[in-house]
Amino acid sequence: MDEEPAWSLAEAMVEAMSVLYDGKEIDGDDMPKATPRELGPPGGAFLVGFAGETPVCCGGIKQLPDPEGLQAGACELKRMYVVPEARGTGAGRALLAALEDRARELGYELARLDTGPRQPEAEAWYRRAGYAPIRNFNANPVASFFGEKRLT
Repeated sequence: MDEEPAWSLAEAMVEAMSVLYDGKEIDGDDMPKATPRELGPPGGAFLVGFAGETPVCCGGIKQLPDPEGLQAGACELKRMYVVPEARGTGAGRALLAALEDRARELGYELARLDTGPRQPEAEAWYRRAGYAPIRNFNANPVASFFGEKRLT
């Protein structure tokens, strides 16, 4: 995530969320974390999707903590973003499928994610992709939908 084009795509996502949520700092102290270390090996990954040679989307996988043995094999999908020019082309669908495949390869049985109230299209899209509503699992103060999907 610290290298191009991943870095620029991730920064575009942070900027877009800041605009959408009135200047909210997505990397602020009160927000769930998604650092390059968390989105990297051994428990994470960060993917970039291309249309030809042009980077058009990104997303990461973060291992979730398992302090009570309740989330064994669970990960969170983070920093998903599709550039405006590629929306509606299937890039997002391909990105989500690739993230789920990579999560399976990393040994995860369950994927979780969240989205906010100003992104109703994202919530609808996640629900169509099989993400069922669950409780707030990551203390995200901005999110209104928390979803979970079995990967096995």
